[in-house]
Amino acid sequence: MASTVVLDPTLRIKPTKKNPPIFINNVVEEIEGLIRVYKEGKVERPQIVPCVEASFLSPEYQGVVNSRDIVIDKSKNIWARFYVPISVTSQLAHTRSNNNKLPLLVYFHGGGFCVGSAAWSCYHEFLSKLSSNLGCLIMSVNYRLAPENPLPTAYEDGFKSLNWLKQQAAPAAAMTTVKSHNSECYWWWRHCDFSRIFLIGDSAGANITQHLATSLASYNLTPLTFRGSVLLQPFFGGKARTNSERLVAQSPRSTLSLQASDTYWRLALPPGANRDHPWCNPSANSESLRHVLPVMVCVSEIDILRDRNLEFCAALSKAGKKVECKVYEGVGHAFQILSKSELSLMRSNQMMAHIKAFISRY
Repeated sequence: MASTVVLDPTLRIKPTKKNPPIFINNVVEEIEGLIRVYKEGKVERPQIVPCVEASFLSPEYQGVVNSRDIVIDKSKNIWARFYVPISVTSQLAHTRSNNNKLPLLVYFHGGGFCVGSAAWSCYHEFLSKLSSNLGCLIMSVNYRLAPENPLPTAYEDGFKSLNWLKQQAAPAAAMTTVKSHNSECYWWWRHCDFSRIFLIGDSAGANITQHLATSLASYNLTPLTFRGSVLLQPFFGGKARTNSERLVAQSPRSTLSLQASDTYWRLALPPGANRDHPWCNPSANSESLRHVLPVMVCVSEIDILRDRNLEFCAALSKAGKKVECKVYEGVGHAFQILSKSELSLMRSNQMMAHIKAFISRY
């Protein structure tokens, strides 16, 4: 590996027009084109990525994947977008096997805890493809964002989503769902194997995934059975800089710069916390590694988070946990979501194949 690497030039998020200069002196935190926080508490998030309806599918996935939104908690705006691979469920319907249910992936999107949505077009496209390629159901959770809702709000919303899922799997709810084929949940519920659930997320969503996975023992989520977790470029931090944070060549086209990372953590962590807080730096806290599901960590070579992700894998291995580490050469942070380069598409397909193999083992 070369000592200096350059970030994938195809990763590009175009900033929108700035607000009139009259307001600029009131800005206390900003990541250009993504989020701007004002002294009086106002938060602006330019819509750099369009939000799309669940029914909006690219031609290659029309008739292949079915997607719908379901409200989990209307008062807190927590909802989930479900994906069902029609082609796979149709094949299972014509088999005589009793094992005709599909694993469920509970997915959490990235965005530094401060931006992003389960309705973003880039996630909708990626998860449609993931559901189809893996032959799995996917529940993509839309959680509340910082700084209006700093951590642990995202974690709490994650657990609320899992508890909602538990209620759908409970015997009484199951009987009601079966009797009412018109139920808003029946269309995905009837294909779901609640004994094979995996937690998965990218960037900040991978951080949420890790927190939930290590905390499952504290909650009674029976009859749900969680088999493993998949962390895609998990968003971790720390006060001391790693080599990849210091040496990976920064580019204005990068989806995650060191400056942006620091800003996200200032906005997301509770008052008084620093980047060595266990929510930010789990590798430095043995309690964060105590209860861990079998895990696969996907690392991008050209990512400021590379070394943090590798250190996390090493800490898990040292603690005797089941961990698989996959490194994708020549690509940067969130390449599978935001980049359309030929190399990124190839690495994305490799990543999906690795996820599929991991799920098949558990």
